[in-house]
Amino acid sequence: MIQLTTSEISFKDLNIIHICKPSLKNSYISIREDLKVVLKTSKVSRSYIEKLLIEKEGWIRKQLFKREQNPPIQINLEDEVLLFGEVYSVDADESTELRNLLHRLRKPNQKNILRCYDDFYKIFGKSHLGSRLEYYSQIMDLNYKEMKLKKMRSRWGSCSSDRVITFNTQLIKLEKEQIDYVVVHELAHLVHMNHSKDFHNLVKNYFPDAMRVRKEIRSRQNFTF
Repeated sequence: MIQLTTSEISFKDLNIIHICKPSLKNSYISIREDLKVVLKTSKVSRSYIEKLLIEKEGWIRKQLFKREQNPPIQINLEDEVLLFGEVYSVDADESTELRNLLHRLRKPNQKNILRCYDDFYKIFGKSHLGSRLEYYSQIMDLNYKEMKLKKMRSRWGSCSSDRVITFNTQLIKLEKEQIDYVVVHELAHLVHMNHSKDFHNLVKNYFPDAMRVRKEIRSRQNFTF
């Protein structure tokens, strides 16, 4: 059986939650929404951990600063929902499907309520993202094979070599302009499967404010494309 241990360690003025899982092939550092720093490694060696934290200290502090400057929008579960960068009441027209999902719950515990929100974002995203993807694919004269939606931890979207574009269901929480940027970004990967100069030029041709909007998105969450 794989042994997983969790402990809290101090590094200068930072308190780090260390999770040791021997089966891990790499080490991972992440920042939680409550600004807790989480380090996952396969080793418990103090010297190894200190060396890793010294190497990544600049990145950790940069991410903490960004999160402090741009705190996540909080909502009250069952009463509110975050859409297009704004908080809507569950009673709003935009929230009808979520309201229906919540009403059908037999066991309204937090886990099931959060599942309702995830289902709602997928349903809402299928409609909105589908229409924006169709709109920009026609303007850019690009054909994609299929659009997929799934909840992802570190990406807003992706484009595979077989022309399947996948969007993070959480994307629908961003402002409409930011969502459009992600759509154009992923469509551009149908032409350039990289982030070369030609790729960025293609994006700018159809989204002139790409640099500004990309910076806004990156300042909100620790997500990549």
